[in-house]
Amino acid sequence: MAFSLDHVREIAERVAGSSGLILWDVEIKGSGATRTLRVFIDRRPDGVTHEDCAKFSREVATIFDVEDAVPGGPYVLEVSSPGLDRRLFKPEHFTEFVGSLVKVTTRAAINGVRTFEGRLKSFDGQQLTVDLDEVGSRKKAKAQGGGTITIPYAELEKANLVPEF
Repeated sequence: MAFSLDHVREIAERVAGSSGLILWDVEIKGSGATRTLRVFIDRRPDGVTHEDCAKFSREVATIFDVEDAVPGGPYVLEVSSPGLDRRLFKPEHFTEFVGSLVKVTTRAAINGVRTFEGRLKSFDGQQLTVDLDEVGSRKKAKAQGGGTITIPYAELEKANLVPEF
């Protein structure tokens, strides 16, 4: 059986759902005996605990082994929270975090700039609007030009939350 990240994601989604958790992301890094399978889980509204991660890890690892979902020899399974600076990549992530500070990198420059930081004001499924005046540093806002910018979702290369303390 060939490795399928979609199959791994499907199993992880099933286990997360049965435990009241949200599957945020799944990724595999490395190759051969140095492979690491990372699974990021979350729980609303308070986030995941160490116990959530440990229990999820035991349950999902058993199913991965029974279904031979990660063929090809040994691998390391890491289960954790997506973190405060979590990566946003699905449309529903942007919808959920409207009102939050974000850092966005685009595939191509917009007004000569590829990286923007500000408050995510809206997301309609096709584009996001970011208020560049609402950042932690006025210097950064000035460098970005300030105001608001509309970024096509298809042009996003990377997006993360910016923690607010």
